[in-house]
Amino acid sequence: MTTAEHPLHALARTHLPADLADRWTGLLRPAAHLRVAAAGDPVVGQLGGLPRLPDGVEWPLWEGHGPLRFVASVDCAALPVAGLDIPLAPDGRLAFFYYGDEDDDALVDTADPTTWAGARVLHFPPAPADAPERPAPAGLTPYPAVPLTVRLGPSAPDTDAPALGGLDLPDAFKRAQWAYESGAAHQIGGHAQSVQTPVEVVVAHGALGGHGVSWEDPRIEAEARRWVLLAQFDSDEDADLMWGDGGALYWLIRPDDLAAGRFDRAMFTWQCC
Repeated sequence: MTTAEHPLHALARTHLPADLADRWTGLLRPAAHLRVAAAGDPVVGQLGGLPRLPDGVEWPLWEGHGPLRFVASVDCAALPVAGLDIPLAPDGRLAFFYYGDEDDDALVDTADPTTWAGARVLHFPPAPADAPERPAPAGLTPYPAVPLTVRLGPSAPDTDAPALGGLDLPDAFKRAQWAYESGAAHQIGGHAQSVQTPVEVVVAHGALGGHGVSWEDPRIEAEARRWVLLAQFDSDEDADLMWGDGGALYWLIRPDDLAAGRFDRAMFTWQCC
């Protein structure tokens, strides 16, 4: 399938005037779309299971609450990194952790830095294929392990995302886009599929000071444009992942921090219906 034949291009041609369709498709960004691997598919990572942590790397912990749960990992060397528009390292592994304890009402709040330890992304050097899995800390039950494969393809900005720059889209098109994007969406790079407020705006608000900053602060729009999606992991019944009511987890990062491997500066947010 060529780029011109992609369903997102067809969706735009069907629901938008030609000039508006061209402007909208010009905003599409490549993403590594992660899906459950079928028999014979190349495996690039996994949801759930156990991580392969290098020696000397401690399992992430939220002090005062407990160990984080392992959400997913991806092998950067197996991803179509060259086809993405973010400066992701071409090798090593990314591992994503989130507190997610259903028996504890503590939540990670992007606007509250005291909660940020409840989510982590780690980048490790390449590891041997037979590197052992790290057992989960006592009392922590891993999510079911589900292998992931990848497909490089375009991703669309949310219908109210800052990337639209005020582009006025008709309601019929918005509904069609929503229908196209329904279903579990795990991805690396590209445009995030926000459940509520665009996640770039939420992260910008947190980066500027969170609860001490008005949502009407004019700096938020400019700050939102400084962040790109690193990864999104949706609710997924195959891996027994459920973030609130059908929500998703998001890690965003500034491109210069990503290029320098400063993954500790990534910011996390989550949303649900």
